[in-house]
Amino acid sequence: MFIDRVIVEVQAGDGGDGCVSFRHEKGAPQGGPNGGDGGRGGDVILRASRAVSTLIDLHYHRLYKAGRGEHGKGKSQTGRQGDDAVIVVPPGTVVRNADSGDTMGELLADGDSLVVAKGGKPGLGNERYKSARNRTPRQFTYGGDGEARKLEITLKLIADVGLVGEPNAGKSTLISTVSAAHPKIADYPFTTTTPVLGIVRWDEHKAFVMVDIPGLIEGAHHGRGMGKAFLRHVERCRVLLYMVDVLHPDPAAAYQMLRSELMHHDPVLLERRSILALTKCDAIPGGTKGVDPALLRLHECTIPISAVSGEGMDVLLREIGKRLEG
Repeated sequence: MFIDRVIVEVQAGDGGDGCVSFRHEKGAPQGGPNGGDGGRGGDVILRASRAVSTLIDLHYHRLYKAGRGEHGKGKSQTGRQGDDAVIVVPPGTVVRNADSGDTMGELLADGDSLVVAKGGKPGLGNERYKSARNRTPRQFTYGGDGEARKLEITLKLIADVGLVGEPNAGKSTLISTVSAAHPKIADYPFTTTTPVLGIVRWDEHKAFVMVDIPGLIEGAHHGRGMGKAFLRHVERCRVLLYMVDVLHPDPAAAYQMLRSELMHHDPVLLERRSILALTKCDAIPGGTKGVDPALLRLHECTIPISAVSGEGMDVLLREIGKRLEG
């Protein structure tokens, strides 16, 4: 199961109260205050790790609480700090306040961390209030409350190249051919229902990460099909590979639909470096050389390919590599 968006509640720990205490040991007739401070409440922290790839653990565990700080003690003893609650998420996670919608931060690289709820401040013991005029203070403060909030946690996959195409445009076949990824491949719509990542080697010492995401249909930006799930993940890709089936009744219209859906979701995506791949050319007379010249002018860089026969694949990988390095 691939989970890429969850709502969770987090509760940081309360701070421990300060202590009121006085010395009573033999040999100290004057006594004096020795009440210690409380401990600080634990924080709730999100930490990115490549060891996880989805938010499925958060899907089943919706409430996270950090430990509260211990109360201060006599003999000037400070209470122990509350334990932090650490939530492990995949790199590429975006965190928002679910109530206000404000973005709290992003965790992009392995090891990145973000405090999403701060623990309460520690209370002060009466030893803190000792002075020349106040030798037996009984003042102290209570520990502060830990922060509590509801979070919207969203995963946006981090990949170099995102495949943009209608269902059955050949995306799964392509990624299974050029990488070790093995997505389901069949002749019905939405074969790919969860994102698939593959590492593609295009030169002896060079590689990039490609992501195959559910097919895009008209109205995807309104949530049709797998639309919003797709569009969310394509935002982080450095290069977009548009894929249009040459057997489509109107390949030019299919290409324009893909561009239109990206524009409605985020116009910035249209400025992203991109390539148009005309797929399944093995199924037409002449293969890649039999493609209608008008289709080759649809995009600034259009490459006819066949993932089945291998025609055009070397050219495509080199062009992707150039755009990643440029």
